[in-house]
Amino acid sequence: MVKVLNWGVLGASNFARKQMAPAIHAARGARLVALATSDAGKARGFTAFCPDLRVHDSYQALLEDPGVDAVYIPLPNALHVEWAQKAVRAGKHVLVEKPIAMTAAEIDDLIALRDDTGLLIAEAYMIVHHPQWIRARELVQSGAIGTVEHAEAVFCYDNRADRANVRNDPALGGGGIRDIGVYTYSSVRFATGAEPIDLLARIRTENGVDTWAQVVGQMDGPSGRFTYSAMTSMRLSPRQEVVIQGDRGQMRLTAPFNPGIFGPAELDLRRPDGTRTIENWPQDNQYILQIENFGRTVQKGADYPCPLEFSRGTQAMIDRVFDVAVDIG
Repeated sequence: MVKVLNWGVLGASNFARKQMAPAIHAARGARLVALATSDAGKARGFTAFCPDLRVHDSYQALLEDPGVDAVYIPLPNALHVEWAQKAVRAGKHVLVEKPIAMTAAEIDDLIALRDDTGLLIAEAYMIVHHPQWIRARELVQSGAIGTVEHAEAVFCYDNRADRANVRNDPALGGGGIRDIGVYTYSSVRFATGAEPIDLLARIRTENGVDTWAQVVGQMDGPSGRFTYSAMTSMRLSPRQEVVIQGDRGQMRLTAPFNPGIFGPAELDLRRPDGTRTIENWPQDNQYILQIENFGRTVQKGADYPCPLEFSRGTQAMIDRVFDVAVDIG
């Protein structure tokens, strides 16, 4: 059993440079040792905080590096499954940016590969590692707000000026649903243990990608059925919010997806008598927590908070939204 997990990053994306590579560098039991990029300029953004980093000029060269135990893959969505499979076949554990695949059937293939090799393959769905969401799930499932009657989730940002962004490119698996629907759909599934039973969706598209989507329907969980609504957009001013309402109270998360960047991690529990309890977590970094949990699973056999089966449920919901969506122009 390795005491320190040596990580390589497959591609010098801005998100990897700003968030995930520093998180790997800071996490206990982890060490950032390698980066794959053919762009020396992009590599400098990583070596600035990790001077001893080995820089490979191709993805395959990094996968052939015997000093790399685990690979983080922040490539465009359409490339996730291909390179996850290549990394695992090279003997590496793999953490893949969300969405880990383009369809639920592709995740079935990854589950089979994981089970066959014994290597950890996981989606980088970081919020389930954050104490605000662990607490939200505890409160919902303990009955703190009574029986869940309704849940709503919103995630919006505006990237219309960045036409070269991969999220605006249909060939690379772009669109708001794949990029941030992962959050608005899966966060409610995580907190409530519920799954969708019927959904309606309206979307607006530009150049072959969805730029706005509204989903409504019903979900069914341990405490019964409840109504659900979600909105995602790549063309609106930034907004993040999740509200879960029960018959004896409600909870509101005001920075549920990018705490510390969008705003403070805060959970506001409100009861029918008007009393409120506000909890916050100003210091916790969900990216570091994710890397540390990944390491504990690899090194100690601990259960991973976001197994592929959970990710498959989210992708099945995304697939279903696309199946029923009506483009309203």
